[in-house]
Amino acid sequence: MNRLFVLGAGGHGKVAAECAALSNTYDKIIFFDDRWPKIDRIGEWPVLGTCDSIYKIVTPQDQIFVAIGNAKIRISLLEKTTKQGLSIATLVHPSAVTSPRSKIGSGSLVCAGAIICTDTRIDTGCIVNTGATIDHDCTLEKGVHVCPGAHVAGNVYIGSCSWIGLGSCIVQGIIVGANATVGAGATVIRNVPSSCTVVGTPAKKLN
Repeated sequence: MNRLFVLGAGGHGKVAAECAALSNTYDKIIFFDDRWPKIDRIGEWPVLGTCDSIYKIVTPQDQIFVAIGNAKIRISLLEKTTKQGLSIATLVHPSAVTSPRSKIGSGSLVCAGAIICTDTRIDTGCIVNTGATIDHDCTLEKGVHVCPGAHVAGNVYIGSCSWIGLGSCIVQGIIVGANATVGAGATVIRNVPSSCTVVGTPAKKLN
């Protein structure tokens, strides 16, 4: 039996579970969340325990997907799971378009309508959300979240755990540092330093 264990029973978890269900890869999808037993179901799927309890029942045949929105927590849990030798799921919605020359890292989620073009590398635990596009030769380091409707042009580098906001655009060749935030609707035409927030069109550092 192919089981998928999902850590985090929130909205992101529901999106991930639906993506997994549509892939027809898993016989069972089971959630774990630290709010258990206050919540024991999310939609059609059961919540069986806290996040830590998953490690007591998981087997080498099962896969785990970490559906935590906070990038640093998501990466920490992925690293913990990997160190225990467990299998990490990578989920791609059937309506997404991904180049066969692209690489999508373990624990990443590519949502409905997303497009990932040729020779783009996406690292561990990334989210390419609904309708987002990543053009050719881009690099997304671990934990990056490209929000719904955001567009990343070719040859863009995005550092780890950065957040690319809803409907934003990044022009070609830009470097976005680690832990940076690009605000919703921003147009990025200059490099963004690490741990910096930029907003507006053209995007400027938020004071």
